[in-house]
Amino acid sequence: MRLIGLAVILSLALAPLAALAQQPPGKVYNIGYVGLGSSFAGPNRTAFYRGLQEHGWVEGQNFVLTTRFAQFKSERLREMVAELVQRKVDVIVVSTAEGALAAKHGTSTIPIVAVSPADAVAIGLVASLARPGANVTGLSYLGTELIAKQMELLKEAVPNLSRVAALSNPANPTHAPRLRAAALAAQGLRVHLEPIEARTPSELDKAFATMMRARVGGVLVLSDPMFNDEARRLAQLASTSGLPAIYGFRMWVDAGGLMSYGPDFPNLFHRAAAYVDKILKGAKPGDLPVEQPTKFDLVINLKTAKALGLTIPQSILVRADEIIQ
Repeated sequence: MRLIGLAVILSLALAPLAALAQQPPGKVYNIGYVGLGSSFAGPNRTAFYRGLQEHGWVEGQNFVLTTRFAQFKSERLREMVAELVQRKVDVIVVSTAEGALAAKHGTSTIPIVAVSPADAVAIGLVASLARPGANVTGLSYLGTELIAKQMELLKEAVPNLSRVAALSNPANPTHAPRLRAAALAAQGLRVHLEPIEARTPSELDKAFATMMRARVGGVLVLSDPMFNDEARRLAQLASTSGLPAIYGFRMWVDAGGLMSYGPDFPNLFHRAAAYVDKILKGAKPGDLPVEQPTKFDLVINLKTAKALGLTIPQSILVRADEIIQ
């Protein structure tokens, strides 16, 4: 048994060395990252770096990361991509649908790994999930397909819900199909859907004021980079407005939101590292199937529920993957 254990330990220890052996000795690859926001930090970056390390990549030894950020100005994304193309990066990693489309427009030769654009086929990013084609691959997180479930959970949490707002960013190309999915779900649940838009952080207060005038009883917040960056503020606006809200990622619940249903976002970045690894070792992005998450977490913040005067039904609590007290 000790010999077997030693063999396993040695194999794990040598795995990164074996991976490095497939790379030209001394070559330092340049991984480009384009963000719609202002930084690449926190759990997402940690997960991405952990994934790279698992495949034998060490920053400063065999790769460097070159980042560009659009500061939430979508019109600057193509400029950011152009800068990375000029620097001749070996692969471009993008974390939004807008960024992925800008990267696809900006280069047909540099491989692109898209981390989390919803509905990659619907927005024209890839030809198909199985055979994305061209120079784009990555992970798509089923933004539209999850809308109906999110609406159902919100209705179940607030049984007397009759009017619900859907907060969207019209600059996000994935929000149009998600709004259509929300309208269909609302029709099936016999609730009225009130679409509300916000393009910039400065428009969020106005959006919630509009919700109050419309007398909505709950909010569906569509996942969006700008909304994500304003998670704590949005959660506070929902709370002070007395509106139960459901979100797409647990980061919202950590920030004080009521509940979320969706994939583990940092895990998408962890998986993206595997795509980068394969591409840097010679794989063609168009031959790598686009991956979709298969596990979705329901997270509930009972402290927020109490502040809203809301009692979450036991039928939801027993299905929750995590409950924040």
